[in-house]
Amino acid sequence: MEWDRSREVVPKLVVLERVGSTNDEMRRAIETSDASDWPHGSVIVTDDQTQGRGRLGRTWLAPTGKTLAISVAVRPDGPDGVRLPIDAYGWLPLIAGAAMTEAVRGAVAAASEAAASDAGESGSRATDAAASDAGGGVDVALKWPNDVLVSGYKVCGILCELLPVTGAEHGDPPAVVVGAGLNLTLDEHDLPTLTSTSLLLATGRRPDADAVLADYLERFLSLVAELSAAEGDAVACGIADRVAELCGTLGEEVRVELPGDAELVGTAERLDRDGRLVVRERENGEPQAVAAGDVTHLRY
Repeated sequence: MEWDRSREVVPKLVVLERVGSTNDEMRRAIETSDASDWPHGSVIVTDDQTQGRGRLGRTWLAPTGKTLAISVAVRPDGPDGVRLPIDAYGWLPLIAGAAMTEAVRGAVAAASEAAASDAGESGSRATDAAASDAGGGVDVALKWPNDVLVSGYKVCGILCELLPVTGAEHGDPPAVVVGAGLNLTLDEHDLPTLTSTSLLLATGRRPDADAVLADYLERFLSLVAELSAAEGDAVACGIADRVAELCGTLGEEVRVELPGDAELVGTAERLDRDGRLVVRERENGEPQAVAAGDVTHLRY
């Protein structure tokens, strides 16, 4: 694959045949190269990541060619750097999750349209049913802060990591590596957990990986630019509302595993100005803002 669409939307796209971790590769590139060599918006991608990791040091393996590992550099330094107040960095995982949610919705819609087109050409009832299954009734939502769910099953996870940049000693904000792992064509036997899925399983059709990647990258970098133009005020620029609309966690009964083995159970009500999840505790009815934690949507 040439990745033509994706190359058009970023300043630099490096496709690796195989790598341990795209986030590690991007970190090394930023730490050892001039900012002009790896400018803001640079991307490393592979379909064969052997040492992928998520939050809390979790690791996983995926069959070659069935997932995408994507790392994007968000840089304050260099000629095209994006400036963000440090207290706005908490929105970056949410922005990445929102961008991927919208890209996955686009992929699901494309699968539905393709199936409908096939049904129209054949005119058979069986194919009409397949077209309905490919997109109809498939819900795609963001699970706070940065997992993407398809009908309640995880199709993508995101991990953001802070890095110092040249000029940090003078108060310049750090760079961020935004990593995403997207399940493309995993089948039932490949899934890492019972709560995972893939675009193939969700739609019954193989996705156009370049189209999904390009859509994600374009949306993500556009949102970062909007946040920067608003000097980090996600509420003023409308990003907070956009993320909230996509966030399927809001309104749900949740259990949040907090740092230090604490646990919070209640109703996820809203996002605050910093992107934290505000949960109204079941026991005392008090709202509590959560900045980090593993969230489980409770079903009764």
